[in-house]
Amino acid sequence: MWMNVGKAGFSVGEIAYTSLAFNPVNSQPYIAYSDSANSEKATVMKFDGTNWVNVGNADFSAGRADCTSLAFSPSGEPYVAYQDWANSYKATVKKFDGTNWVNVGNTGFSAGGTVYESLAFSPSDGEPYVAYSDGGYSFKATVMKFDGTIWVYVGNAGFSAGWVDNPELAFSPSDGQPYLAYMDAGNSYKTTLMTFNGNSWVNVGNAGFSAEETDNTSLAFSPAGQPYVAYNDYQFSPAGKATVMKYDSVSVGINELQQSKFSLYPNPSTDKITIETSTTPIKSQLSMMNLNGQEVLTRQITESKTQIDISNLPSGVYFVRLTNDKTVEVGKFVKE
Repeated sequence: MWMNVGKAGFSVGEIAYTSLAFNPVNSQPYIAYSDSANSEKATVMKFDGTNWVNVGNADFSAGRADCTSLAFSPSGEPYVAYQDWANSYKATVKKFDGTNWVNVGNTGFSAGGTVYESLAFSPSDGEPYVAYSDGGYSFKATVMKFDGTIWVYVGNAGFSAGWVDNPELAFSPSDGQPYLAYMDAGNSYKTTLMTFNGNSWVNVGNAGFSAEETDNTSLAFSPAGQPYVAYNDYQFSPAGKATVMKYDSVSVGINELQQSKFSLYPNPSTDKITIETSTTPIKSQLSMMNLNGQEVLTRQITESKTQIDISNLPSGVYFVRLTNDKTVEVGKFVKE
């Protein structure tokens, strides 16, 4: 049955923009929010096993904090990103150092005012990334990361086709790449999912893949690395019912092979496969994954025909993904 975690209604006043996350070190739940009892400034609390207690000061932001997003570093430090009213509505990120909430880079580091911050950590290097709807670029999607000194762009700023609502950032457990889902005004207000391939943001499947307009996008990955997206779905009456979709790389791979975007042969194979592509530009990043979503091989593809040694791979089914600056293509083969 459902039961309260601590006292119900434990905040001092009315709150907004709740963001819940678990500390990976001690498994304690933390919650961040905009706190009306403290001038709509940011507050973070944690459950200590008995009560909800403040983490640092209850009003640690300089001014009102909207769109709060809470995430933990791999070492268990809580970070909060938010729309910072004390800095012209730009993005600010703070972390708790054990005593105080301190700035991560400059406050108000975004080009313009922001909405819908989404904070996540890279599993490969532990760097914090933040996504938002960017007022400096017509409220298109922007993603930045903190490199240890300053916040830098991940790909181009304002890379989406049009303005976006509720961008949600997450990292794939299978390849460690950042993915961003959002309501896409550039594609009839439908949902779009993009990933950063190391050079640019590219679509995962079709842009605007939902049946109709959507809102309140949420992104998560299965343990095998398959992306799932949930949203308010306006194809139904009454509008706004819940829909969840997943990206089916198996079906997409079969369709793409039938359309000859790239070929894998021989299939099945025992020692080597050849990848042949007619897409331009030819330069692509190849990732090979097993059925558990584990990456077993990566390399750059710079020729129209490339031979890959698979003799050391265990027998089974594998997926091959090619990404370039325009597309993500998926195929599969059987190792005997």
